[in-house]
Amino acid sequence: MSYLQVLRYLNSFVNCEKNTNYSYKEILKLERIQNFLCVIGNPQESLRVIHIAGSKGKGSTCAFIAYILKEAGFRAGLYTSPHLNDFRERIRILEPPVYKRLRRSGGDFEGMISQKALSSLVKELKPLINKYNRCSKYGPLTFFEVYTALAFLYFKRKRVDFVVLETGMGGRLDATNTAGSLVQVITPISYEHVQKLGPTLAKIAAEKAGIIKNKGAIVISAPQGKEAQRVIKNKCKEVGAKLRITGNDIKTLKLKMNLIGRHQLINAACAIGAIEALRSYGVKISAGAISRGIKNTRWPGRCEVIKKSPLIVLDGAQNSASARVLKSAIEDNFSAKGGSASGGKYKRLILVLGISLDKDISGICGTLAPLADEVILTRAATLRATDPKKLSVYFKRNLYLTQSVKEAKLLSLSLAHKEDLILVTGSLFVVGEFRNA
Repeated sequence: MSYLQVLRYLNSFVNCEKNTNYSYKEILKLERIQNFLCVIGNPQESLRVIHIAGSKGKGSTCAFIAYILKEAGFRAGLYTSPHLNDFRERIRILEPPVYKRLRRSGGDFEGMISQKALSSLVKELKPLINKYNRCSKYGPLTFFEVYTALAFLYFKRKRVDFVVLETGMGGRLDATNTAGSLVQVITPISYEHVQKLGPTLAKIAAEKAGIIKNKGAIVISAPQGKEAQRVIKNKCKEVGAKLRITGNDIKTLKLKMNLIGRHQLINAACAIGAIEALRSYGVKISAGAISRGIKNTRWPGRCEVIKKSPLIVLDGAQNSASARVLKSAIEDNFSAKGGSASGGKYKRLILVLGISLDKDISGICGTLAPLADEVILTRAATLRATDPKKLSVYFKRNLYLTQSVKEAKLLSLSLAHKEDLILVTGSLFVVGEFRNA
């Protein structure tokens, strides 16, 4: 199969990331992916996994853990979602610094699976997938399930030392939850996907805490609201897991890092907690490796500065809690010369915003509107994108509507002066398209 044929084949599966019109409990069935993994020899059973769930900061926390493991001399498999521009970003192997030739492969997404390797895996598994889908009593595999199975098999064959595994939307029914894990991490939980996960923080937390399932395992949790924290504590007690809370059992440290925002301290503390938990399995990692890993972590599309004049900042703030964190990061790091903050680094803020249909549109828009001097509303090339007209009711002035991210990017650059800041946010799909346009 050519790589283009591989892309077409992968895109032929039901993709819950692009289409929200489905029943969460009906379409997500662990039995389906578990049975298929049996067909291919259960590759996940040979992996040493650190599993991460949560609403905010999952990806950053995964990246911190993987980079620390790399600096400590381990080969770290990294599985994250969604991607910004290329499927291959989701499956990566970070090699120890001694492998200098491979150290910076993949550009912004170091160590991502090659086109050749991905094509070879898909070609090998395609007959098995097709046969399984014809016979499965649980229905055909989804895109995420197929890709997760590919990742497990790839990591097994590459003999990675550890796999850092990010859940998709939930946790309990997530395809990644077919793997056992040494350590489970729960990042901050907030309202998201309420139509699928439930209308309360307790219900959302119950889905996320579904990754906690091993007796004696160590669970690292970020500080949570009372509802979510109660659910996590009860789940740990139920299965016999040991709970450690960052900022309590694990102190938040002031560390040097390239990632922007105070919230990254919480993500870094969760990562350090996970690394320290590995001591229970005889894995000791030095303070130096931890410091280097935190400092060297790169996580594109999250409060990422891609240009200085004008300043362009990208961030996939996909819920109201993330929007509040982003607002604080902008105010702390890029305060306006002409706005409410003084003595800062930009004159006007041009907001480029596109939001998916299943997100908290009013919460995101209400949080970000006060920051903006000019607003460009847009939509990503996905069925999940909200029509910019529906977003316009939340903004009162200096408003532009566009029908593509490329159009929005050209308009933002034409409006911006050298002293201005262009903030691109609301959806990782929008961020990815802007970054690649």
